[in-house]
Amino acid sequence: MARLETNRSGEMEVFVRVVELGGFSPAARAARMTPSAVSKLIARLEARLGARLLNRSTRRLQLTPEGCAFYERATRILADLDDAERIASVGEQAVGRVRVNTSASYFNHVLAPALPAFLALHSGVTLDIVQTDAVVDLLAERTDVAVRAGPMKSSSLVARKLGETALTIVAAPSYLERYGVPRSIADLEGHNRLGFGYARAVDGWPLRENGKTTVVPATGRVQTSDGEGLRYLALSGTGLARLAAFTVREDIAAKRLVPVLDNLAMGEKEAFHAVYVGQGGRLPSRVRALLDFLAKHGKVS
Repeated sequence: MARLETNRSGEMEVFVRVVELGGFSPAARAARMTPSAVSKLIARLEARLGARLLNRSTRRLQLTPEGCAFYERATRILADLDDAERIASVGEQAVGRVRVNTSASYFNHVLAPALPAFLALHSGVTLDIVQTDAVVDLLAERTDVAVRAGPMKSSSLVARKLGETALTIVAAPSYLERYGVPRSIADLEGHNRLGFGYARAVDGWPLRENGKTTVVPATGRVQTSDGEGLRYLALSGTGLARLAAFTVREDIAAKRLVPVLDNLAMGEKEAFHAVYVGQGGRLPSRVRALLDFLAKHGKVS
């Protein structure tokens, strides 16, 4: 009987607002409550659950492991409630905002060309797209879907594979005319090897020569935070860059870029995944619509 008397969905909604807005005061304003009432509600919720959900300090609130798990489940339950009401009123139609995090390379070469078709299919969906190669915390950034490159680490996130692509070293013809075409690993010593300004799964260029594997560091004079920036540097003749094949395929066909040392490449491929928070729960229809679309039209190769 006690459970029926407790407005659990209301508690969840206030708790989610506290987490997403970063404090009791902004959550109170959004919920039209006083900060004191919000604080007491969270305290009652923690007492009923028998677990601390938030660590409080004078400057910030931080989710505990139990709070993080409760937040993930609460957001899914609230999304299900929204979907249930939406289905009752307008049918099971994708409606609402989807926040997407992706690299500039994937956005420019795969997602952006496909977006008109998605928007035509789902007129009730709006997209908020953030472009960065950095791995973001989906909960902290309030992100629905992130497209990530590289091996997937063990986590509470769910992933849908979007394919995989080869990695190739390229340079502009103008650069190769000035500095020569490298034919061996030793030749790379005199070249400007452009790289990323953050740690990657393999921090260098793995090449195999005479039966021996060498990881050549990308220690050129310029580093950048995203693959598309690296591509533009290569196109400008600044140096050599190792890039995903789908981002430079048209440049190679148009002879704007030239692949080098393909004979020493190890045939490795970089996987792409769409990741989201959704383990064990039903996704909001707007998020599911985007994921289903990416599975068909957001592939890389």
